[in-house]
Amino acid sequence: MQNDSIETLLSRHYGSGAVAPSRLEDRLHASIRQEALEIRAQERVAEHLRQRRFSRRRAVKLVALGPAGVGAASLGM
Repeated sequence: MQNDSIETLLSRHYGSGAVAPSRLEDRLHASIRQEALEIRAQERVAEHLRQRRFSRRRAVKLVALGPAGVGAASLGM
């Protein structure tokens, strides 16, 4: 993927005369911060799970539930 500027991407998508949506940069920054927070939270849960012992039955339950299971497990710990 190319590292194009926001202006280049908008120009390519909307044309050269297009105006950027209002507060686009603020929304992009907020989205990136939120995504970084979610990744850090997932990393903390993963680290906690690596340090804790689980029975096979509990591990199967976590895997069967998928990402929702990991989130629920982190709340119960």
